Amino acid sequence: MTETARADDASPIASDVIPGIGTTLAGITMVAMLVPVRRGVDDPVVWAGAAFAVAAVLAFLARRHADIGRRVAAPIAAVSSAAVVLLAGYTLNQGVMASTALPAISVSIPIVFVAFLTAGLTAGIGVADYYDIGLAGLKRRSNQTLSLSVVGLAGLLAPMFVGAVLYLLAIPFIETLPEIERAVAEQFINQMGVIVGTAIVVGAFLRTTDRDLSYIDVRWPTLREIGWTVGGVMVLIGTVYAISLLMQSTGVESAEHATTQDAAETPELMLLLVPIAILVIGPFEELLYRNIIQKSLYETFSRFGAVAVSSVIFAGVHALAYATAGLGAVIASLGTVFGLSLVLGVIYERTDNLVVPALIHGLFNAVTFANLYFIYS
Repeated sequence: MTETARADDASPIASDVIPGIGTTLAGITMVAMLVPVRRGVDDPVVWAGAAFAVAAVLAFLARRHADIGRRVAAPIAAVSSAAVVLLAGYTLNQGVMASTALPAISVSIPIVFVAFLTAGLTAGIGVADYYDIGLAGLKRRSNQTLSLSVVGLAGLLAPMFVGAVLYLLAIPFIETLPEIERAVAEQFINQMGVIVGTAIVVGAFLRTTDRDLSYIDVRWPTLREIGWTVGGVMVLIGTVYAISLLMQSTGVESAEHATTQDAAETPELMLLLVPIAILVIGPFEELLYRNIIQKSLYETFSRFGAVAVSSVIFAGVHALAYATAGLGAVIASLGTVFGLSLVLGVIYERTDNLVVPALIHGLFNAVTFANLYFIYS
């Protein structure tokens, strides 16, 4: 942890409050993971998830009431909770939801998904306890994570809104075009929405935080950074391949991105998206999620903590792109997005140059679009 990130973390009650929060969240996770067990589910993955949830509870209780220091108990709690996240995600992917109806509002809640969410929070609390972060530091980090999640969500919605407005204005022209030309025009409008919408969000953020364009880390890449770029593209491709093999070997089903569906219907669009990926998608997504969100998180988190948190935000806002599939498949796909975001985040953290992750992201997407064209054409 950096000194800046821990400047206000000292607290006389930190040694009890943070483990107490962890105990509560771990308890909720344990109860949620035991629901399918009590309903007769004999899947060993479910039982393993419940066992890790119990381990997290015991670790936090030992931290509070036994003579076990945070350097021992907190890592056990954090690792156990992270294991529950993986196991609960796998359980959801296999269709085990343990849904429970709420009579008052006639809504059914997948209890295993509750365990998935609370385990993620518990893992974060375990990390906070390990680094001796107090209640004030936890509040500060939580508030900033929430506010930057709103920025990330705005970065998703603003381009959609701008694109919708531009589309409405262009309808009289678009309707007269042949099918392929109409699809190209619609894609052009979508990308204009990305450019204008993201620029609005970034501009609003800079203005409300009293920053200017000097906050944007753009410069010509050095030879070393060109090496990072080439290596980064290869690592991203390798990461996707490794994750795909892992999912296939474990029977995990992922959701298709909306672009894959577009490729199946109009493969020619993928050729248009190749340059767009390099000129628009990569630069503007990295501008928002790396240069704005991740860099802002440096103020309260360690740099690698900021990489992890910004990657969670990045994955979360991509949920709509996979929303046509079931919950378990969406979680698996977002796990892949999270992994790729970690790679991009680390590279940005190492270079402090937006151009590098923007090029890597754009080139990776361009390769993906070109591959989709050859598959569906």
